[in-house]
Amino acid sequence: MFPFSSGRAPVRRGAIRARALLLGAALLTASPASSQTVLSLDEALRRTLTSDPAAAGVAARLDAARANVRQAAVRPNPSLAVEIENFTGSGPFSRLGRIEATIAYHQTYERGGKREARTGLAEREAGLAEARAQLRRLDLAKAMQLAFVDVLASQAEVAVAEARLAVAQRAEREVSRRVAGARDPLFAGARADAELAQARVSLDRAQADAGNARAALAAYWGGSPAFAAPAQLFEDIGRPEGAGVSAEGPDLMLLRAEQDVAAARVAVEQARAVQDRTVNIGVRHLQDEGAVALVMGATLPLGRYDTNRGAIDRARAERAALQADLAAARIAGEREIARLIARRAAAAAEVRRTDETVTPNAERAVALVREGFNRGGFSYLDVIAAQRALIETRTHRVQVLKAFHQDGASLDRLTGAHAMLASTEDRP
Repeated sequence: MFPFSSGRAPVRRGAIRARALLLGAALLTASPASSQTVLSLDEALRRTLTSDPAAAGVAARLDAARANVRQAAVRPNPSLAVEIENFTGSGPFSRLGRIEATIAYHQTYERGGKREARTGLAEREAGLAEARAQLRRLDLAKAMQLAFVDVLASQAEVAVAEARLAVAQRAEREVSRRVAGARDPLFAGARADAELAQARVSLDRAQADAGNARAALAAYWGGSPAFAAPAQLFEDIGRPEGAGVSAEGPDLMLLRAEQDVAAARVAVEQARAVQDRTVNIGVRHLQDEGAVALVMGATLPLGRYDTNRGAIDRARAERAALQADLAAARIAGEREIARLIARRAAAAAEVRRTDETVTPNAERAVALVREGFNRGGFSYLDVIAAQRALIETRTHRVQVLKAFHQDGASLDRLTGAHAMLASTEDRP
């Protein structure tokens, strides 16, 4: 399976062919229906967000926030008052003929920009509700993206397990011929059979894990796991890091929305410190004189005790706290993005070094040990050790790639890479 090569260039060409075979095997064996359906990441995201079971609740909360905006713009209702004087009493007022009735219309006029401040607060709260909905959908997208990475990694692990089985089958045939020719003891044949059985168990487990990973991913939209993820996506480590990456992600947008709400609350509390006026106009019927008189009046509360100063100070302190939280979150976000970019760069470099040096050397070691084993220069234990080193190299490579893409999912979440797909606009 890994022919001897004494030159560096042939070894590299062999490594490239081996990776191509592994990639093809992952595409062909990941699922019985993989040749019919290859699911892209964008399609998986679209299905997940479209099938989000919490979408109805999110939409209802957004409708409530928009309704609150409409309600906040409404002026205070007028009132109609009826007052009857001299209804009964003693002496001259014991007769109903001296009743005086007044019907008055009262209207409160808000001062200090209360309605504008109240409407502004409702609008900011609606924006905050949308930011929270967007963040929740991005969290869902990240969880699905991590499940998608699990599918990609499980497909690659199946390919590694198949390559291990092929190596074990070839070794078992070679050892069987040597044992039959009395060139190796019987225990060598038993050891080869055990290695072959273990390789088959590993392949079965890898295939089962791949099926479970597809089922877990399909559960995000309640679909069938009869699909395959594009294996070439797992091998893609060439996406430039740092280009267009900004710390101004959805988390900071949420904090900005909360800061806007806090600022709007300050305006509301300041407006509440201004006293409103109530004007009334009415008609009084004087039964004793048989006349009608116009009545007018106004009420202006005196802001002697309650000036709303405590509420204003509280709102300002909450706004200052959110400003500090925003500054701290921006620094933490920049640090986390830099950490993820560095980890991905290190993982990509490790994969490249593995492909350029470690894997070719491991393949060459297997070829040399095999050749020496066929000449009688090495024992079967040496062959097993060389084969295991190669399998461990490939397995470690899969794990490094998996970590690379998991960090990519975290980076996409921090930067809002899927914000357009997760947008709440034009959704029911």
